[in-house]
Amino acid sequence: MKSLKKRRRIQIILVASVALLLSVGLIGYGFRDGINLYRSPSQVAAQTPDPDEYFQLGGLVKEGSIVGRDGVQFDFVITDGAQEIAVSYLGRDPRPDLFSEGQGTIAKGHFRNGRFEAVDLLAKHDETYMPREVVDTLKESGLWQEENG
Repeated sequence: MKSLKKRRRIQIILVASVALLLSVGLIGYGFRDGINLYRSPSQVAAQTPDPDEYFQLGGLVKEGSIVGRDGVQFDFVITDGAQEIAVSYLGRDPRPDLFSEGQGTIAKGHFRNGRFEAVDLLAKHDETYMPREVVDTLKESGLWQEENG
């Protein structure tokens, strides 16, 4: 009798372990595209990401850097005060109304051939908003001033 109980207990532990490993694997697989890391221009310059890596690049739009192209596409530069990254917006949506020079933004896309190819842009939603990650980056670089936010 003890042998049967012991065998049953071992079987239950093995089935539970397999189920746990399978669920962790499925959760990881589901999150593989859902986790977008935020980086500043200094972080990108320090460690160049893989060309296939999708991530968020944030900072301030450099003054005088917005250059229009065909359709809704345009180029600009994101800076954190220490480094600058050239960005090409390749998305289908027009430029956000509140997207302007000297303002904080987050671009989503890939870093390829020394240039960030953005497929989506996030701009402030009012005149006082700045993404928290951008504020933290600007504070680290010494560019943040309290009247900004």
